[in-house]
Amino acid sequence: MIERPPVLTIKSTLRRPSDAQIAAFAGVPTGFVVDALGGGGALSSAIQQVGHGRDMISRAHGPALTADCGPADVLATFAALKFLRPGDIVVSAFAGHQGCAAGGDRIAGMMQNAGAAGFVTDGPVRDYEGVIEVGLPVWCAGLTPATPFMSGPGTVGFPVQIGGQQVETGDMIVGDQDGVVVVPFARIDEVIERLKVIAEKEADLDAQVAAGLKVPGWVEEILASDSTRMVE
Repeated sequence: MIERPPVLTIKSTLRRPSDAQIAAFAGVPTGFVVDALGGGGALSSAIQQVGHGRDMISRAHGPALTADCGPADVLATFAALKFLRPGDIVVSAFAGHQGCAAGGDRIAGMMQNAGAAGFVTDGPVRDYEGVIEVGLPVWCAGLTPATPFMSGPGTVGFPVQIGGQQVETGDMIVGDQDGVVVVPFARIDEVIERLKVIAEKEADLDAQVAAGLKVPGWVEEILASDSTRMVE
């Protein structure tokens, strides 16, 4: 390059859902959100909650605040702390790099102090015991003690690619022990309405299973139709 790029590029206007839109996702399982999206939105299963199935059982929901760090660097994630609003979930793109940590207990603690609802990255994190002690819900691609760089370049507030999805600042992030789902900003209201239907259907099916359901009716219909062939 003829000119050296800036160390940090920050988007000056950061969109955000309304308080009512954010509250509508409280306590909603990620599976419900995926169904409301028509089967999409889930980040790669490689991105799992720290403490998954062990020390920490928690969920989180909130607007994404994106940081695009690039491989092996965390400057943009630290810069995002300045622009974090209470309830945000920091989504840090690490280009899927696995050679060093994309964060640790100290930055998790700073996020917690700033009111973050969670932290999501496609890189590993370090300081497992410290992260658990901080208590901030964290989703990442593993654990490593290796230290990252803090030199940039990086961006805050711009779209990022992470876990097979594009995430933009202001998109809704929902995370639990099953993983993480992103709801595009433009689809938030649509998904909220669909969640009501999904919740009713799930409750109805739960009741049927509790009452002894063995084979769903729609499966019985397929088995009884000419779509099924029995062979010796």
